[in-house]
Amino acid sequence: MAAAFQMSAVVYGGRRFSPRMAPAAKSVMTRSQLSYFSGVGHRRSSPVTQDGHFVKLFAEAFKVLSSASTVELLGYATFQKQEQEGIQAITLQLISTKADSATRLEVLSDIATVDWHLHDSSPSASDIKCPVKFLIRKDFGEPGAILVNSGYGTPMLLKSLVLEMPNKTTIGFLCDTWISNGQQRVFFANKAYLPLDTPSGLMKLRTRELASIRGNGSGVRVNGERIYDYDVYNDLGNPDYSPDLLRPVLGGSSTYPYPRRCRTGRMPSNTDNTFESSASSEKELYLPAGEAPAFATQCGAADNAVQSLYQLIPEIHKAYASRPFFDNVGELRSLFTEGFNLKPEESRTTDNNCCLKFPLPQVLGAHPDAWMLDSEFARQTIAGLNPITIECLKVFPPHRLDPSETSSLNAAHIESQLGSLSVSEALEASRLFVLDYHDAFMPYLEKINAQEGVRSYASRTIFFLTDAGTLTPVAIELSLPSPGEAINRVFVPGETSGERDWLWELAKVHASTNDAAYHQAISHWLRTHAVLEPFIIATHRQLSDLHPVKGLLLPHLKSTISINSEARRLLICAGGIIERAFFTGKYTLEISSLFYKSSWRFDEQGLPADLLKRGMAVRDPTAKHGLKLRIEDYPYAVDGLEIWSSIQTWVDDYVNIFYMYDVSVCADTELQNWWREITEVGHADKKEGWQDLSTKSALKEVLTTVIWLASAHHAAVNFGQFAYAGFTPNRPTITHRFIPEAGSEEHQELLQDPEKFFCSTLANRLETITLLCAIELLSSHLPGQEFLGEQPSSKWTSDQRVMAAFESFSQRLEAAEDDIELRNEEPSLENRRGPAEVPFTLLCPSSGLGLTGRGVPNSVSI
Repeated sequence: MAAAFQMSAVVYGGRRFSPRMAPAAKSVMTRSQLSYFSGVGHRRSSPVTQDGHFVKLFAEAFKVLSSASTVELLGYATFQKQEQEGIQAITLQLISTKADSATRLEVLSDIATVDWHLHDSSPSASDIKCPVKFLIRKDFGEPGAILVNSGYGTPMLLKSLVLEMPNKTTIGFLCDTWISNGQQRVFFANKAYLPLDTPSGLMKLRTRELASIRGNGSGVRVNGERIYDYDVYNDLGNPDYSPDLLRPVLGGSSTYPYPRRCRTGRMPSNTDNTFESSASSEKELYLPAGEAPAFATQCGAADNAVQSLYQLIPEIHKAYASRPFFDNVGELRSLFTEGFNLKPEESRTTDNNCCLKFPLPQVLGAHPDAWMLDSEFARQTIAGLNPITIECLKVFPPHRLDPSETSSLNAAHIESQLGSLSVSEALEASRLFVLDYHDAFMPYLEKINAQEGVRSYASRTIFFLTDAGTLTPVAIELSLPSPGEAINRVFVPGETSGERDWLWELAKVHASTNDAAYHQAISHWLRTHAVLEPFIIATHRQLSDLHPVKGLLLPHLKSTISINSEARRLLICAGGIIERAFFTGKYTLEISSLFYKSSWRFDEQGLPADLLKRGMAVRDPTAKHGLKLRIEDYPYAVDGLEIWSSIQTWVDDYVNIFYMYDVSVCADTELQNWWREITEVGHADKKEGWQDLSTKSALKEVLTTVIWLASAHHAAVNFGQFAYAGFTPNRPTITHRFIPEAGSEEHQELLQDPEKFFCSTLANRLETITLLCAIELLSSHLPGQEFLGEQPSSKWTSDQRVMAAFESFSQRLEAAEDDIELRNEEPSLENRRGPAEVPFTLLCPSSGLGLTGRGVPNSVSI
């Protein structure tokens, strides 16, 4: 017995175990605990269990340790409330920040069992709080981690553990993850350490935990696992179901470069093993444990809503087989007043309840016809759904393709609308602006228009900045490919006051359709959802939960992998809602790949860099934020710079707390591995645009940009979708007819009933309903979403310096929101509301639930 106690460590299987790792009393270390600390991991069998003498030796050592003086610590574990059937045991052990002085191995407390029978059983509570009692030696040191063993029959959500210390302080452990039956997890205390500062008792554990969640590119992933790995977008098509649903693999090639996604490892397609088999249900989507959204119930309801939409499609076909298109704009408005009747016309009754009814989009709220005004059409380019694409025109006529396409635009088209300025003078004064989608769509337009029923152009729209500081459209060029020179048609506003020029209105429809598809595929999906996923994967694979940068980023990475996986299954997949509703159809994601290849750079994604790139601002050290805007009343830029500046200051304060010098950034091995993996693996197809992460300044810029993209950028391009695109004439997504040439039969049809022709160009009834169902959901805030600056992460509670910096951040955001509200009430700022009286609130940080047209969530969580 004495010999057993005096040994400094037991050597078994080439590894050493400290007797002080043992529980202080009651029970021996379990097989899984021994296997975890021996590095065996989650294997079901271990050589430890095959040597009874070894287990007996440990048991004898434990008995001796139990006689030592101990201290009882009380903790409270918080779980999401759920049925408790099937509970076998939930046990926890504390792990000290101090390593054993003799063996340098981890030191553990007694095994503590969760007292389920003592939990708070309030029927209205969504969580349950269970007391847990731990026994530790007096020389145990400060608890730095907990080891959790679950015998729960189904996965359970462990939210947190709070430990009450003898000195009246508390130590928090943020868990917030699902734990499966038989799974063992380690959670660190809410205290951040750079790798070199890690306490001795946590060093090896820190390394093991990171290694345990890194995939190696093989194996089928199973829900409940924590593995993060990379893969290309090889799951968008479903060739096993139909050859028409074949889509190219995005990523991993020079033809279709793309960011990587989280690997699922499903079986390959039967048709071609290059592709992954598609997920037929939500249950087949692998998500690493902890990636399920906190508002999973609401997301499940949303998923059901999308599935219900697919079931409605045959009903809509049947009900409107003879009249697939709306006859007039009034019929479109009736979707929000009377609803959409799903019964065939011949079997309807006046008391029929088979209707889909949608809320009124904001663009129709104050002035129902304001959407048709040229001034509102122009205002939406800087304060609408896609205010991040307009550019200051440098060359007239604009061109980019190599070799450049010949434009039909010339000075004669626009000079009469520039007041007293010539084109060259307007260019010199930076008063001409452009939405240029010619090069984005022209390479694909022939294939796009070969799709059934699609008739679209590639557009360029020129705007002039008036003396009043508002924009007005002065010309639209619509182009089509042809075997010889491209076909270009130029349209200008009608000269007759009071008379509607329907050719001009149709030109605006086609230009808006280009903007809508570009917005959805690039401004929204690619530039937020897709480009952020590699950052999320690398953060989990390379940054320990102890790392301060992970603590900063986690609120901004929450639920994105889950949302993206659902998007691949329902929205952006072959035959999905995006392909059905947008003119780009089956080529939508390919077009986003083309943009990623030719135009996307990470160092241009921050707001100031983006404004400078587009020529919408110039550097001016005397101006607020160091930038002078080309359009002073540019709501997205003005509000965005306030939010950007607030984020930047918060990140600056945070980084300064943990990194004293530039050399600290260089010496941080986890951080350098993180950046290397993002740039060389997650975004392996992009070689340019990555700064050298060797200074505090560079780190701050990277982190500010990531937080900006996940929060404010995404909010600006997402939560206004229903407000503007909910009424499809204002924001059409697909066109079914070209603009008729003078003297043609179609031109006669237009002259005879212009409104009917106008509506027959737009989305048909089925496409409209499909779009409305989707964007109403996408534009809504769900319960459980967390907003920018709203509440601090539990990861920061142990550091008062961080808490103080976050409080300042919250106050700056509150002040920014107050300023936004004041600007929206200022009559001289005409671009803030416009003729439609829709105030620009998309960057107001706070919001309630539902369709609000405001609110900046922390992360891409919808």
